[in-house]
Amino acid sequence: MLNRTATDLVAAMHEGKLKPSDLMAAMLARIEKVNPQINAIAALRDHNALMAEARALDDAQPTGPLFGLPLAIKDLQATKGITTTWGSPLYAGHVPDADDLLPARLRAAGAIIIGKTNTPEFGLGSHTFNPVYGATRNPFDETRTPGGSSGGAAAALATGMLTIADGSDMMGSLRNPAAWCGVWALRPTVGLVPKTGDADPILARISTDGPMARRPVDLRLLLDVLAAPDPTWPIRPARIPASATDLKRARIGWLGDWGGTMPFEDGILETCDLALDTMASAGAEIEHVDAPFPQPKMWHAWETLRA
Repeated sequence: MLNRTATDLVAAMHEGKLKPSDLMAAMLARIEKVNPQINAIAALRDHNALMAEARALDDAQPTGPLFGLPLAIKDLQATKGITTTWGSPLYAGHVPDADDLLPARLRAAGAIIIGKTNTPEFGLGSHTFNPVYGATRNPFDETRTPGGSSGGAAAALATGMLTIADGSDMMGSLRNPAAWCGVWALRPTVGLVPKTGDADPILARISTDGPMARRPVDLRLLLDVLAAPDPTWPIRPARIPASATDLKRARIGWLGDWGGTMPFEDGILETCDLALDTMASAGAEIEHVDAPFPQPKMWHAWETLRA
């Protein structure tokens, strides 16, 4: 069951072919078996309470694109009634009385929030460990890191403890754990996924929330929920048309390896070139652009902004 896509699981629950309680039971059993070694899921809610919430949906009219789907939220998002620590002992035991915008959207879409995914303290780092929950381990080699800062989400996906997950990315926090754990992630254009009205004006321009999944099709499922407009959020970039066969209005700038200064594993850029060819054949205008300034200056600018 847990090898199926989230899209398929939700469709099965909408069609009455799968009970939310059966899916919840399978996922909790998987977490019980795997999480003690991997330590990806934190603040897991009471088993009986989760099963009761799932059973209440068994006979309910299915509504929402994530109906009945168990999800854990990255522990940088405040979740009503669920411990939220930001990975810091300053907030150990902190239980918010309201959801941030992202978990509120997931609940409204029909998801059941089961707990949190581990993250470095305040999300600062490419290795997922903190003084509250300890270190998350890479599912393929427990002596290695899963990356970060969305390492808990990536490791939970790779081990079948989740089917989709949210993450956030300032300079790789969605992408590097996905790569190191063999799953998928998408860093959306900044502004596509709204933030709450009190978001830091600087961080809001270099950091974004986004989807992670075990299959590419599920990135779209979650992004559609996360990227709905919000009247309090002024930044709203355009989205590429939904149909992969009609990109006639899309204009895509390709920077690639930043003018030859960025290292890549063999085959990565060649695969990207094939994707660009596919987009061009569907009508997209592909423009190869030059780096606006040298890579060392980019890194210096990044370190300054991050500090």
